[in-house]
Amino acid sequence: MVDIGTLSLIVLLGMFALLAIGMPLGFASAFLAVVTLSLKFSPELLWGDFGRGPMSVLGQAVYRQMTNYVLISVPLFIFMAALLERSGIARDMYSSLNVWLSRVRGGIAVVTSIMAVIMAAMSGIIGGEVVLLGLIALPQMLRLGYNQNLAIGTICASGSLGTMIPPSIVLIFYGLVTETSIKALFTASFLPGFMLASFFLIYIVVRTQINPEMAPLPPEVPGEPMGGDKGLMFLGFMSRFTAWVAGVLFVRAVFFTVTGDNAIREGQDPIPLGMVSDIPWIVGTFVLCLILIFFVCGRDRTAKGWEMGKGLIAPTVVIGVVLGSIYGGITGITEAAGMGVIAVFVIGALRREMTFEIVWDSLIRTLRSTGTIIWVTIGAAALAAAYTLVGGPTYVANLIVGADLPTMGIILVMMFVFLIMGMFMDWVGIVLLIMPVFLPIVVRLPAEEIGFLGSVDARYIPIWFGVVFCMNMQVSFLSPPFGPAAFYLKSVAPAHISLTDIFKGFLPFIVLQLIALSVLLIWPPIVTLFL
Repeated sequence: MVDIGTLSLIVLLGMFALLAIGMPLGFASAFLAVVTLSLKFSPELLWGDFGRGPMSVLGQAVYRQMTNYVLISVPLFIFMAALLERSGIARDMYSSLNVWLSRVRGGIAVVTSIMAVIMAAMSGIIGGEVVLLGLIALPQMLRLGYNQNLAIGTICASGSLGTMIPPSIVLIFYGLVTETSIKALFTASFLPGFMLASFFLIYIVVRTQINPEMAPLPPEVPGEPMGGDKGLMFLGFMSRFTAWVAGVLFVRAVFFTVTGDNAIREGQDPIPLGMVSDIPWIVGTFVLCLILIFFVCGRDRTAKGWEMGKGLIAPTVVIGVVLGSIYGGITGITEAAGMGVIAVFVIGALRREMTFEIVWDSLIRTLRSTGTIIWVTIGAAALAAAYTLVGGPTYVANLIVGADLPTMGIILVMMFVFLIMGMFMDWVGIVLLIMPVFLPIVVRLPAEEIGFLGSVDARYIPIWFGVVFCMNMQVSFLSPPFGPAAFYLKSVAPAHISLTDIFKGFLPFIVLQLIALSVLLIWPPIVTLFL
C-alpha cells in the first residue's frame, strides 16, 4: 500500500506523462483513477466484493455527474452557438456594428470585441466564437492594413470572453461540481466579465490613437452618413427599438395585472418590469422614444438608421430570451438554453437560412464537442472520486495550510497552480480535478482576510472563487504552449500566419487578463456587488 504523498506525486507525474504522449485527458484521468485505487488498496478489497468495494465509487461518481439535469444545457448551448455560426445572424450583426464604428480609429477591432461580447452573452461557447471572428473579421482587418498582432490578439482574447460572460459553460460546470448556485455565479460574473471586455476596448482605442498606422481608417464610401447625421440615425434606431421593447413590456405588465399574477405577496419576489408600479415608467419610456423619433431624429433618419442597424435585433432577442428567462425567474439554466436554441432556429427560419444542411452540420458539431466534454467529465470525475477516497484532498489541504502562509499567500499559490495547469490541461479537467481539493480549503480561510481592499462575505466565498477561477481560465485560453484559442484561429487563418505569430499577438492581452485577475484578488467586492 503506497502512502498518500507518493501517490499524489505518481498521479501528478503520470498525468503530465500521459498527456505528453498524446493520450486524451478523459482516458488519462480514468486510467489514473484505477491506478490510484490499485496502489492504495489490496487486490482482494478492490476486486473481491464486486459492486461494493472501492472501485464502485468510480461508477457512482460518473453516474452522479452524468445524471445531473443542468448538464443538458451544455449540448444545447453548443448547438445554439453552431447554428449562430452557420447562419447569417452573426455576419449581419458584424455588418451593423461596422456601419456605426467604421470611421473610428481601430473601429473594426472595436467592432470585433463588441461582437464577441454579444456572442458570449448568447451562447457562452469559446471555440466557435474564435473561429467565426477569424472568418469574418481577420480578413477584413488584414485587408485594411491593421497590425497583424493587434488583429490576432483582438480576435482570440475577445473570442474567449465566453468564459466570463454569462451564460458561461465554465461557470455551469463549476456550479455543478461545487454545488454552487449557477444563477448567482452568472450574476457575480457580469461585472468582472464586462470589466475585462472594457480593458480590451480601452487598450485597442488607446493603442491605435498613439500609433495610428496600426489601424488605418478605411476609405470613405460615397453617400455614407457622417458625423452628427450618423449620430442622429443611431439615436433614431435605438429609439425605435426601445419603443418596441417598451410596447412588449407594457402588454406583459397589463397581462400580469389582469390575471393578478403581479399582486404583492409576502415572501414572493416582484416580477421584474411586470408590476403595476412599473407601467407609468414603461409608458413614459415609450412616449420619450416617440418624441425622439418624430421631433429630434426625424422619421427619414430613423428609417435609415433602422436599415443600418437591424442586424443587431436578432442577437438582442436571443440574449433577451436566454438571460431574460433566467433572471426573470421564468426558467432554469437548462430550459433557458432550450429556449435559446428555439429562438435562433425560429429567427433563422424566418430569414430563410435554416436549411437542412446547416441544422445537420450543427448537430454533428454539437455531437463532437459534447462527446469530448463528456469523456473528459467521465475520466476526471472518476479520478477526483478515487483521489478523494484515498485521502488526497485532506493531504493537499494539510500541505498548503501547514506551509504557514497568510490567507492571500495561500490563494496566490492556488492562482499559480491554476495558471500552470491551464497551460497544459483543458478547463473541464481542472474544474473536476482541482476544484474539489482547493475549494474546501478556501471556504475554511478567514473571509475578512481575503483581498486587500474590502473583503468577501463568507456566504459568497464559493461564488467569488468560481469567478476568480474563470478569470484564470481566460488566461489559459491564450497561454502557450497549448492555448486552445491559437489552434482555433490557426484552423481558419491565412497560411502565412504561424502559431508563433499568433502567440506573439496574445502577449498584450494576457497582460490585460492578469490585470483583471489582480483586480478580483485585490478588491473582491467587485464580484459580489450585484448579489
